[in-house]
Amino acid sequence: MSYKYVRTIFIGYLSIIFIGAILLSLPFSHIGDLRFIDAIFTSTSAACVTGLIVTSTSENFTVIGEIIILTLIQIGGIGYMSLVIIFFLFVKDNLSLDDKRATKLSLDLPDLHVGAFIKKILLVVLTVETIGALILSYQFSEKYELSEAIWYGVFNSISAFNNAGFSLFTDNMIGYKDNTIVLFTICFLIILGGLGYFVIIELHENKKFAKRITIHTKIVILGTIFLILFGMILSLSIEWNNPKTLGELSVYDKLLNSFFLSVNFRTAGFNSMDLSGLKDSSLFFSTLLMMTGAGQGGTAGGMKITTIAVLVIMVLFVLKQSNQEPHVFKRTIEQKLINKAAAIVMFSSAYVLFITLLLVETQDFPFMKILFEVVSAFCTVGVSVGDGGILSLCALFDDFGKGVVIISMIAGRLGVFAFGLLLVGQAKKVHFKYPVGRIII
Repeated sequence: MSYKYVRTIFIGYLSIIFIGAILLSLPFSHIGDLRFIDAIFTSTSAACVTGLIVTSTSENFTVIGEIIILTLIQIGGIGYMSLVIIFFLFVKDNLSLDDKRATKLSLDLPDLHVGAFIKKILLVVLTVETIGALILSYQFSEKYELSEAIWYGVFNSISAFNNAGFSLFTDNMIGYKDNTIVLFTICFLIILGGLGYFVIIELHENKKFAKRITIHTKIVILGTIFLILFGMILSLSIEWNNPKTLGELSVYDKLLNSFFLSVNFRTAGFNSMDLSGLKDSSLFFSTLLMMTGAGQGGTAGGMKITTIAVLVIMVLFVLKQSNQEPHVFKRTIEQKLINKAAAIVMFSSAYVLFITLLLVETQDFPFMKILFEVVSAFCTVGVSVGDGGILSLCALFDDFGKGVVIISMIAGRLGVFAFGLLLVGQAKKVHFKYPVGRIII
């Protein structure tokens, strides 16, 4: 990973966010007053596909403003570097090596076959989002006029696939907590976006030859299934009798909404119930799910399933004092991957702890709620315990607090490893080795 390419991507995201904030600040984009800090916050949340809101998307923005937000979500989901490359592909047939390397880093691509891969990504995005929009539009047409239903369907489909969590409904998805088709469609879009483009494309291309599926894809799929089931079991066991959440629902609706909650806790910011009513134990365990995140190269944030899987496998081999190198599915895990995974977990944990303590000292809110909000921002999830109304808890922060959350969202979208490299810089290559020192562990 090169510092130069990380810096390029970082500057690109800052530029997109700033342009988006200016556009949202213009009179034709919003209704009533809109402070610039709130415009920047909204633009960042959209471009980083987070979903935390400090001003109502449906009530405080015009249709033009909503289109701007949706565009930022799509740019953030695909990656701005992808859009640059798509433009160049239309203009010229070949790409420079720097273009390919920057895009490879932006999308976590396994190789430099950038052009072909991006074309596949574009096809996947358009296909999945269109199918989702059609299903949701049909469901929304039962309550709204056809034009409104179509717009709501398109907006929510794009938001869901990009794991953004933005919704044009003031109560998010609470009004559809008993609608199986809507909730399952949203979840399906979120899961597909969270799996990552590598996994989706690989599954499609190797659907007749399951043995060709890579270890990466196997880990992401199995990890996703495990985490969804784990989240469901936790939410059901903790919130089953809680009258503020699942307690008043039927058994089927409890299962449906716990599934929806589990999916959204890891990657997206949709909610079908008031999260302010969750018990502290639910909030705590949900932070672990958010920190884990989804698959590499997708639209979701977090440390990534593969990162956690690599560390878990390594720990098991160390505890067993095995004389073999850590391996899974009859394939050895390289030491450099273990080192990278450990670095990501350590940096992420330290960052979240530092930011949480900083906000606890500067904002007058309980530790657990601030921790939940920080993890949601840093892992670009977007769920929130709320401000008592339809906004996120961040809406009650002062400008300093909002600024800290903005930085956290950018850090999470850039990627933990890339953001860490941006902070500490890249070491110079040396051609000598220090002698081994004796350390007792």
